[in-house]
Amino acid sequence: MKTEKQKTQSDGYTAKNVSRQGAKAPVRARKTERTVRTEKAVRNEKAVRNEKGEGGVKPKVRIIPLGGLEQIGMNITAFEYEDTIVVVDCGLAFPTDDMLGIDLVIPDVTYLERNIDKVKGFVITHGHEDHIGALPYILQKINVPVYGTKLTVGLIENKLKEHNLMKSTKRKVVKHGQSINLGCFRVEFIKINHSITDAAALALFTPAGVIIHTGDFKVDYTPVFGDSFDLQRFAELGRKGVLALLSDSTNATRPGFTASERTVGKTFDAIFAEHKSNRIIVATFASNVDRVQQIISSAEKYGRKVVVEGRSMVNVIGTASELGYINIPDGTLIEIDQLKNYPDEQTVLITTGSQGESMAALSRMASGMHRKVSIKPNDVVILSSTPIPGNEKAVSKVINELSMRGVEVITQDTHVSGHACQEEIKLIYSLLHPKYALPVHGEYRHLVANQSIAISMGVPKENTLIISPGDVVELGEDSCKVVDHVQSGGILVDGLGVGDVGNIVLRDRQNLAQNGIIIVVLTLERYSNQLLAGPDIVSRGFVYVRESENLMDEAKQVIDDAVQDCLDHHMNDWGKIKNMIRDSLSDFMWKRMKRNPMILPIIMEVE
Repeated sequence: MKTEKQKTQSDGYTAKNVSRQGAKAPVRARKTERTVRTEKAVRNEKAVRNEKGEGGVKPKVRIIPLGGLEQIGMNITAFEYEDTIVVVDCGLAFPTDDMLGIDLVIPDVTYLERNIDKVKGFVITHGHEDHIGALPYILQKINVPVYGTKLTVGLIENKLKEHNLMKSTKRKVVKHGQSINLGCFRVEFIKINHSITDAAALALFTPAGVIIHTGDFKVDYTPVFGDSFDLQRFAELGRKGVLALLSDSTNATRPGFTASERTVGKTFDAIFAEHKSNRIIVATFASNVDRVQQIISSAEKYGRKVVVEGRSMVNVIGTASELGYINIPDGTLIEIDQLKNYPDEQTVLITTGSQGESMAALSRMASGMHRKVSIKPNDVVILSSTPIPGNEKAVSKVINELSMRGVEVITQDTHVSGHACQEEIKLIYSLLHPKYALPVHGEYRHLVANQSIAISMGVPKENTLIISPGDVVELGEDSCKVVDHVQSGGILVDGLGVGDVGNIVLRDRQNLAQNGIIIVVLTLERYSNQLLAGPDIVSRGFVYVRESENLMDEAKQVIDDAVQDCLDHHMNDWGKIKNMIRDSLSDFMWKRMKRNPMILPIIMEVE
């Protein structure tokens, strides 16, 4: 007689066989009773081996987060057992202020490249950039199938088209409640709520036990589109036994519950009713399809035409509309060029730029750089988001620029989070009763807060583990511990270059940005090393040369003395000559200006 836990684990491996029984029933009917008994014995033997491992050793799964910890974004986690690796999510992070000129940061997947024969596929929880954004770059190195729900795969396909990867990448749409078999894992997609439609949690049925990965989630009992969180399935899994829970930690520091998305719709209705004589501009996240749906519903209710502006916004709404995730009444949507044909009070603009991004549509409108939309004093701007940590200054700048143009900016009650607060996280723990808790998705303080919640819900402290990117966690029925560390971190994307900008280049950029550059040019005769021309000084970002002629003359004399000293000592090594110039000029500039510009000596040779 099997225990409940044994049943769960056996179910994880026999599901594939069960699904095939219907198709093979006529064949099975012709088999002898002895053959059937033999097959049953083989299946039971496999189940025992899977449960206990070869030689009676209990199996252990390896969990390897390559990103998404101690930061917001770049979520990617590998689950490994023997010859199987399943990768959950493949997201990017946006550059910090000190990453000058960098466009994106993608995860370092060296470990997956070295074990590419084991990688069975990418399983994606939802369509946000921090979960799908790195796929076009990583798939060029690790070309394996991608699994996700309908909208998620639709958004991924937009990216694949941009990178010409549609033909080479296999995609598979999975419905909520369905499972896929990848190597020795079975992965079930479970319906959850988030700030983007079609999000899913994942139940991984592994030889060691059931592992739940929540993805990003909130518990919304009244979602704008689709069903609410499948709490019943979570409860079922909890009753059968959950080995470990990897839970979203983003809002773990916030008490209470996250408000329903529908509450924002009521706020929009109130704002539209109050500002019937104003043009309304709403800035929100492009991926928040439910938010856009509520804006469109309010616009239709008050007889307004809707313009969608911003490349990412147009792409997401187009995909969501094609797949049936957003309902846009006929005649409501108009092109931006048609805006001049309607009175201001009959129009609404839905735009990107709620995070103050310098090139986003709202920022260009606020600074007067947008080619088709000019901000007017009668406009009302709704910022339907909260600043991501680090973006506060950029958002404040946009609000100030809008205010200078006489615009009313509304930020109160126009946004709800897509992440669970403390009481919702407690609810998940109470339903699943996991043996081990591994907080994910958040900065370190968020992970610590999630750990505290797990302990308060009955998970022993020694069974909770805060992990870092690159840690190799070995998870089994009797233990959960970090046993190794693999290469991880961020790869910087600058334009079309991936990984060609590293710490040294960034340091140079920071130095250039802070102190400027001085270029010293001189010409030497090839064999005699006679100084034929120079030294000449070119300065950028250091001082304005025309107003600092005395300084430049003194600097030129310092360089002249250093070069002459080298030539007097018959120094033929140009590298040493350059170092002498650099050291002499650097000392002089520090004494005179207390600055350290980048100094770049250039020696030209003439025969």
